[in-house]
Amino acid sequence: MVIQIEYEFTLPKGFVDENGNLHRKGTMRLATAADEILPLKDPRVQQNPAYATIIILSRVITKLGDLPSVTPKIVVNIFASDLAFLQTFYNKINAEGNTKLKITCPNCKTDFEWEMGCPG
Repeated sequence: MVIQIEYEFTLPKGFVDENGNLHRKGTMRLATAADEILPLKDPRVQQNPAYATIIILSRVITKLGDLPSVTPKIVVNIFASDLAFLQTFYNKINAEGNTKLKITCPNCKTDFEWEMGCPG
């Protein structure tokens, strides 16, 4: 059995860097226990526990567009809708182990699967 440890995603809006370049496609790896525990020692998290999400995501996002690395400064400047997407994506790959959602069309009632990482 091969375990998939990295998953591709496409942000709904994308991150715009200081040069105006848009970065939407990325890769996130599975989190380790250290990814969730070590940020708790960070003073920024101790002052604001919500900041743990920022640090954790910056640790597990291995690629975002053409950026050389993903830092907390980048994650904190991602649009709120993209942050929500990344949190859902993180939970999906770490809690359930896959990125497919079972969806029922509200109009025709057809059931299908949607891959979260695909552009849509």
